[in-house]
Amino acid sequence: MTKVMQGVRVLEVAQFTFVPAAGGILADWGADVIKVEHPVRGDTQRGFLNMGGVTLDPLRHTLVEHPNRGKRSVGIDVSTPEGQQVLYELAKTADVFLTNYLPQVRQKNKFDVEHIRAINPDIIYARGSALGDKGPEREVGGFDGTCFWARSGIAHAMTPEEMPGPLGQGIPAFGDSIGGMFIAGGISSALYHREKTGEAVELDVSLLSTAWWASGAVIAQGMETGILTRNAMPHSGGGAKNPFMGNYWTSDGGTINLCIVSPTGLIRDTFEHIGRPDAADDPRFKDVPSLIENAAAASGILAGAFAAQPFAYWRQRLKTMRGQWAPVQSLIDLTTDEQAVANDMIIEVEGADGGAPLRLVRGPVQFNHEPLVTTRAPQASEHTELVLMELGMEWDRIEALKNAGAIA
Repeated sequence: MTKVMQGVRVLEVAQFTFVPAAGGILADWGADVIKVEHPVRGDTQRGFLNMGGVTLDPLRHTLVEHPNRGKRSVGIDVSTPEGQQVLYELAKTADVFLTNYLPQVRQKNKFDVEHIRAINPDIIYARGSALGDKGPEREVGGFDGTCFWARSGIAHAMTPEEMPGPLGQGIPAFGDSIGGMFIAGGISSALYHREKTGEAVELDVSLLSTAWWASGAVIAQGMETGILTRNAMPHSGGGAKNPFMGNYWTSDGGTINLCIVSPTGLIRDTFEHIGRPDAADDPRFKDVPSLIENAAAASGILAGAFAAQPFAYWRQRLKTMRGQWAPVQSLIDLTTDEQAVANDMIIEVEGADGGAPLRLVRGPVQFNHEPLVTTRAPQASEHTELVLMELGMEWDRIEALKNAGAIA
């Protein structure tokens, strides 16, 4: 597998998903990512054994595996002077320092940018935060549910106005995973900049900024026009101006999404594929202006046609249609989608319990069409001794640090 980040070392002092997901992506790309965890508790997320009513096995902990595959774990108590010294020795060997701890914690435990740069002036210092590293709330923490989903406006935009309250975030670590990719991209750019200029930069990505970029098109529209669009209540039918844009329900409760943004040249083909070639000869739909003017009538014809056949029928029938469409699937459906499988979107790593392999999702970037090959997430502090010996640390010192509780 092409490892575009081979030779890059990332020192990660972070927990949960948002920032560790960036380390996971960089590890996927070949970086040596050393994850620093508390020597007793480990990453706090290791203790999340019930998510949305689903009980997780600590040895097959998918919420830990997703952002931490491919890393090595070192247990260090960074609140102790001895642990801080070990952290500094690791920082000397690193290209990137990656953290999501709050500024007051970074200062208290002496791993803020000035402390790390005093040890390694050439290190890239990457911060992930809830709300950004500037402003009156820079010391306030948060999760993707609070910052990416709720505060950002995404929950509001995703909720139809007829509903009594906002939809909850149904996908754990949704904004975390997106934001982690942004951090990985920023680090890649920072490494390139350092290579070209010799300057090591600081970089910041917040969950709030992640949400705003993801929603940027509609936010820009709102700032320009004062109008913000929200999701509509589900119904079978097309848009008020374009009947070829909408969700249509099938006879067995499935949904087909039509997304024919520009119907020009596609009116006859679309009506023929839904089994209503007669509609293509209807003067109400003879061209795009006529179709728009009679959108409600066309939508009714489409809804009736889709309702007459089951989901599987339409998945096969529409494969030759020229306009854009998609089956509305569940996330589990996607795991058997032939196109997802063909593009290596599922990876396997060994289970820490020695059982069947764990299936995970690869990152969105693929190099040279090659499937991703990586290892499972480390157990907490699994590689402490190995990594410290690689630094040249003598065994007597390692034992002394263990006895002092500074390392695991």
